[in-house]
Amino acid sequence: MEKRKERIDRGIKVRADSIYLLSSWQEILYLLFPRMFLYIFFLLFPVILCANPYWQKVFAITCIYVLLAISFDFLANYAGLVCLGGAFFIGVGGYFSGYLNSCLHLPMYFSIPLATIGGAVFCTLLLIPTLSLRGVYFAIITLMYPMLMTRVIEALNILGGTNGMLNITGFVSVYNELYIISIFTLIFIFALRRINSEDIGILIKAVKDNDQSVRASGINPTNIRIIAVFISSFIGCFAGAFLSHMYMWAGLSLFALDFSIIPIAATVIGGAGSLFGAVIGAIILVPLSEILRDFGALRIVIYSVILTIVIVYKSEGVLNYLSRKYNQTERWVEIK
Repeated sequence: MEKRKERIDRGIKVRADSIYLLSSWQEILYLLFPRMFLYIFFLLFPVILCANPYWQKVFAITCIYVLLAISFDFLANYAGLVCLGGAFFIGVGGYFSGYLNSCLHLPMYFSIPLATIGGAVFCTLLLIPTLSLRGVYFAIITLMYPMLMTRVIEALNILGGTNGMLNITGFVSVYNELYIISIFTLIFIFALRRINSEDIGILIKAVKDNDQSVRASGINPTNIRIIAVFISSFIGCFAGAFLSHMYMWAGLSLFALDFSIIPIAATVIGGAGSLFGAVIGAIILVPLSEILRDFGALRIVIYSVILTIVIVYKSEGVLNYLSRKYNQTERWVEIK
């Protein structure tokens, strides 16, 4: 008697992604395990890496890129605005916090939130004139902003000029640093998920899908886009403010192109449009980039080959692929 493998979906979901029928503790574990992954990674890894300061810094940088990746994913795949201004958000947040702390002598725990809010307002105001643009035009303009800020600082020799701003207060301990960024990363991830399920999130997605219908309903699509840009820049500016205190320095490298490009690559590799995909992509790419440093000049070649393979053969994204496999099981059936 011949047999073949048949793939079936697990029979747990009843009517929607949030409604389940549970009949055993195995099914409860099946649902909880993927959700516990983020908590395990962000809350336990600082302790696991306690004997390796170098990888503790890599973990902190990974959290920074996670924030930038979810910021990009939210703006691109929920609001329909492909923003290449991750470096712009980082730089503005970092310089704001550095100035408040080193020049105005505000405590770090005041400068970071004030820089996050003030930086988000500043970025949003500068991006408002570009919201009428679409597609590649909006992307190019947002890519120009970090370069513009760099040239202004250099030409006017302000905010420390090419030397940057020094004497910025650092964190009292490495665990204080790691757990602040870990906890706030989790907060921002789940806050964005919550926003997307609320009325404002539905409006943001509606503007992306058909802004004329939204306008016909008496709602100004531009105002909705402004809110989306503010949310995205708020997350990015927090990451920049944190980064300036982590390095105890704010300089032109905060506007580096890496902060715009790597979040896009992380979103594409992890799976666009889910937020968690952007998280997985950043968790894969940033440590991978550090591991490949030992290869010297070949690092970029190997990095590019790996990215190409993943994008070509798993264009849906790593998270979508793993999610599909996780939600399916296989059984042998007899062929009659």
